[in-house]
Amino acid sequence: MVEPQSTHHLMKIVFVTGCFDMLHSGHIAFLNEAATYGNVHVGLGSDHTINELKGRETINSEDERKYMLEAVKSVHTVTINSGSGLMDFEDDLDMIRPDIFIVNEDGHSEAKSLLCKKLGIEYIVLSRIPHANLPPRSTTSIRSINPIPYRIDFAGTWIDQPYVSKFGPGWAVTASIEPTIEFNERSGMATSTRKKAIELWNHHLPPEKPEKLAKLLFRYDNEPGSSEISGSQDAIGITLPGINRFFYEKGSYWPSKFESIHDETVIRWLEEHIRIMTLWPRPNEYDVLGNTDINSEKVRQLTNASDEAWKALQKMDLDEFSRQFLRSFEAQVAMFPSMLNQQIEDVIEGIREKALAWKLSGAGGGGYLVMVTRKHIPNSFRIKIRRRNSDF
Repeated sequence: MVEPQSTHHLMKIVFVTGCFDMLHSGHIAFLNEAATYGNVHVGLGSDHTINELKGRETINSEDERKYMLEAVKSVHTVTINSGSGLMDFEDDLDMIRPDIFIVNEDGHSEAKSLLCKKLGIEYIVLSRIPHANLPPRSTTSIRSINPIPYRIDFAGTWIDQPYVSKFGPGWAVTASIEPTIEFNERSGMATSTRKKAIELWNHHLPPEKPEKLAKLLFRYDNEPGSSEISGSQDAIGITLPGINRFFYEKGSYWPSKFESIHDETVIRWLEEHIRIMTLWPRPNEYDVLGNTDINSEKVRQLTNASDEAWKALQKMDLDEFSRQFLRSFEAQVAMFPSMLNQQIEDVIEGIREKALAWKLSGAGGGGYLVMVTRKHIPNSFRIKIRRRNSDF
């Protein structure tokens, strides 16, 4: 049994929540640390919620996961959350009214923090620290059945859509990132295209030329007769390792030119200066195209910012990269105002003095806030860019 830090903590109720699928040492280390603050109550995500958020079935059912957690010495009680979505525990938290709510950095969201503030519950974010000499663990790192990468977009994106590029050509900048966490569905990290990649190739990307894989995935992702075309930056971002930019001619679905950065120094530099903060999945009724205002000047602002961001990235000029990163995002919002809402603007206001620049992942409306920074931002996590490991 993990001993509390002092008798002052003995009777405190500590609430933690998650899916805890494939229980591993990282889970145990987190639960043990949480238990130093009081009696741990686990709010367990239901099978339905996990399928909704992650787009996959659980390995172990909710009843089996509950049974295993109840056998962990540092856990006091376990209940299955009654709600759905990223905040599936909200009603349960209001009913239990714990003293403390504890999350890991990659489990933090402003919505959780604000809810705790509203209910008068102390909110604590822990770093993911492995026990003793054990390696760091997360469910995603163990789930070798789905090592297919995700995609993160940095600048110029939306230019892959012909209704944007018809106003002018330009570059999009993305990177393929390792699945160090399992990103939520409808979050702007190309999760729907990634699911298609898993359907197509199952466990791993085949040992083919990345551009060929990108074309295959783009075609598979967009069946004949599709009314809405998934932009090709998603397929390209998933399949091409490293940091990439690709050029779209006017009105084109597919880029005419590709450029890549595989220099380890540049990649490490970018990883050190990018942080991600969890927001919430886009609502089902969210429509980013409902209030668009696209013209040649706004597209030019977008593509100029993308071009300058790439130059700054190559030089590892953080100040200039930050300016163009933010400028690209502002150009996106000028064309698609629905990307932002008051809730997101409140989150941005909270990090404005800590980050050099920021943007929303994908089409906005929720998902993740991607930030450029000189130092660690509390309640955020890092990315790992996928390296080139073959001669294809």
